[in-house]
Amino acid sequence: MSVKNDVPGKEVNVLKGHEGGVLAARFNTDGNYVLSCGKDRTIRLWNPHRGIHIKTYKSHAREVRDVHVTQDNSKLCSCGGDRQIFYWDVATGRVIRKFRGHDGEVNGIKFNEYSSVVVSAGYDQSLRAWDCRSHSTEPIQIIDTFADSVMSVCLTKTEIIGGSVDGTVRTFDIRIGREISDNLGQSVNCVSMSNDGNCILAGCLDSTLRLLDRSTGELLQEYKGHTNKSYKLDCCLTNTDAHVTGGSEDGFIYFWDLVDASVVSRFRAHTSVVISFH
Repeated sequence: MSVKNDVPGKEVNVLKGHEGGVLAARFNTDGNYVLSCGKDRTIRLWNPHRGIHIKTYKSHAREVRDVHVTQDNSKLCSCGGDRQIFYWDVATGRVIRKFRGHDGEVNGIKFNEYSSVVVSAGYDQSLRAWDCRSHSTEPIQIIDTFADSVMSVCLTKTEIIGGSVDGTVRTFDIRIGREISDNLGQSVNCVSMSNDGNCILAGCLDSTLRLLDRSTGELLQEYKGHTNKSYKLDCCLTNTDAHVTGGSEDGFIYFWDLVDASVVSRFRAHTSVVISFH
């Protein structure tokens, strides 16, 4: 099988600057910039195509575990070990607001489509939604039906989707207050959506990625070959939805064919665990 155009084959650039492990790396919407965050308590903005470090954002008191930028590139949000959600102005590097309320470390964070709300996933077994336009630092919604740490969150226009160590992927329809729970029987540490919005990809700690039909909860496919037993590793679909990709604890990045789950490509990206990519 030929490797399709949406599967990268070679290293283009190495971005150096963090003074410790990098816990997340996220492209902005148009792919021109990358945000990274990590154990050195900083967030860094890069031009990955030219290999240039543009700006460093410092205010977190502990490691920064996740970061997300608005579609217009003007604001970013971040979270981590200090239990707070930081809402930043990208241009000035100023913290606009700190949202407090989680009772433990915060694992994941996402803006909604309109960049008006931030949703965070926490070790305290909750998802929390925060209004960026309000001066209140209290959450506008708390979802606490999980039985263990919530590791990852993704959003649609009307739903919040969370993946938890309790083995579930839970979808909350915020218009009608309905919850749907899909029990995968294995700790879930990453959830992401297909680009067509029809599927959820769940990364599990039994070294398996699982593709779920969003409307029925049916398990459509499983992807194996990588190692994921201990760390929170990212997984996602490529831009065309033709391939699934995921990190591995042996330093490799894997690409699978979406339909038949064969390994299309794998290459060594690091000497240790590949935690995040985008």
